[in-house]
Amino acid sequence: MLRPSPAPAPALRSVLAALGSPSAVSEARTPALRAAQGPLSPELPLPVHVLGLAAAPPAAGAAGPRPPRTHLAGWRFLIRHGDRAIAAADTMLTPDGWSFSHFFEGPYVAATERALMQAEALVTPYQPRLLSVPELYMLTLWLHTDTDSDGASTAPGPEDLLVPLAPAPPGIASHRPYRVADLLPVIGLRLGPPPLLGSAAGA
Repeated sequence: MLRPSPAPAPALRSVLAALGSPSAVSEARTPALRAAQGPLSPELPLPVHVLGLAAAPPAAGAAGPRPPRTHLAGWRFLIRHGDRAIAAADTMLTPDGWSFSHFFEGPYVAATERALMQAEALVTPYQPRLLSVPELYMLTLWLHTDTDSDGASTAPGPEDLLVPLAPAPPGIASHRPYRVADLLPVIGLRLGPPPLLGSAAGA
C-alpha cells in the first residue's frame, strides 16, 4: 500500500496556474495535453530525488563503499485526463519557493502510473518517490519505508525498494522491485570512473 507525502502547497498551486494558462499549455511539447478536451487535474505528486556520482565505488584503498547520496530536485505531478495520465508536470525550488518548471509526456508517464498501481497492491506500506540517475538515463519508483517522512529526506533505507521504470538501462529489468542493497551496487559500478587512458580494458 502507498502512503504518499503531501506536496508543498505552492508547488501544486503553480501547476494549477500553468494548467489554467493557455500559453503555458500551448507552448508545452506535449501534443496529448494540447489536444485534450475537458478537465485536466494534477494528481499523484511525487518528490523527485537525484542520485549522484557519490554512489560510485570508492577509489582503490578507500575504506568501505561510499554511502548513496541523493538530493531533492523537485516535485512531479501526473496530469490526469479522464481515467489515465497523459502528461506530467515538474516543479522546482527557486529563491522564491516552489514554482512550475515544465510539462512533458513520454514513456515514463505511463510507466510511473503502472508502477504505482503495482506498488499499491503490496502489503507493506511505502512512501512513493522517484529516484533519477541522470548519467544512466534511468528513473525508478523509490518505495521508502519511512512513511512519516516529509519526502525530503535523502538517504535510501536498507528496506527500501527501487522499481526501475521502462525503458530501463540494458541488463536491469524494468518494473521489477529491487532491494536497495541489490540495485545500488549495480548502479554504482556503472557510475564508476572509466579506465585511465592506456590502461588494459576488461575482456
